[in-house]
Amino acid sequence: MILPFLSEGEHADPDDFPPVHRALTEPNGLLAVGGDLTLSRMICAYKRGIFPWFGAGDPVLWWSPDPRTVLTPTGFHLSRSLAKWRRQQRYRISVNEAFADVVAGCAAPRSDQDGTWIVPDMFKLFIELHQAGHGYSIEIWDGTQLVGGLFGAKFGRAAFGESMFSRVPNASKLALAAILIDQSWGEVDFLDCQFTTTHLLSLGAEEWSRSLFIHRLNRSMTPQDDI
Repeated sequence: MILPFLSEGEHADPDDFPPVHRALTEPNGLLAVGGDLTLSRMICAYKRGIFPWFGAGDPVLWWSPDPRTVLTPTGFHLSRSLAKWRRQQRYRISVNEAFADVVAGCAAPRSDQDGTWIVPDMFKLFIELHQAGHGYSIEIWDGTQLVGGLFGAKFGRAAFGESMFSRVPNASKLALAAILIDQSWGEVDFLDCQFTTTHLLSLGAEEWSRSLFIHRLNRSMTPQDDI
């Protein structure tokens, strides 16, 4: 199957994505190539259940995997040790105090990775998303030191978790609890985690079919009075 190339340039339509059911099964969810990395295209992608993911030097790749991995407020597994950490309140938790620093923390080199998908163009785009009111960050502080965090986007009650990092044990889990349990940046129906990992499953993640994910996404972007 030949992947469609998205339009680029001044007159490009930011919403010219193919239907998500046309995504490949191998690699799982690869839908389209190319297109401008603009704020308007990124917003259109989120609302269709699509996200960009590519490495440095690669073309822009757009994805919509099946199944889709999510965390829900009722399904999130709050272990006894994590609950104890939360009660101790050793770390301060904030929202949107240091968005760029959290993205930088997530983009920093890690021993278990060859590189980062948060290339400079993606970093810039996330900053624009935050400035537009859709990007959020959860910060974990030890005094004045940022020791962990999570960032992503939110539309209605649908939250998207792009990346998280920890410099101390449990910091990223505390950030997840903040957005899922404490609802620290407004009401959340689910947190999109994109692909499945053993770590996410240990936290109570669920695998939704693509069709179910799109259905729930559309419901979560609809005002509750209209449901």
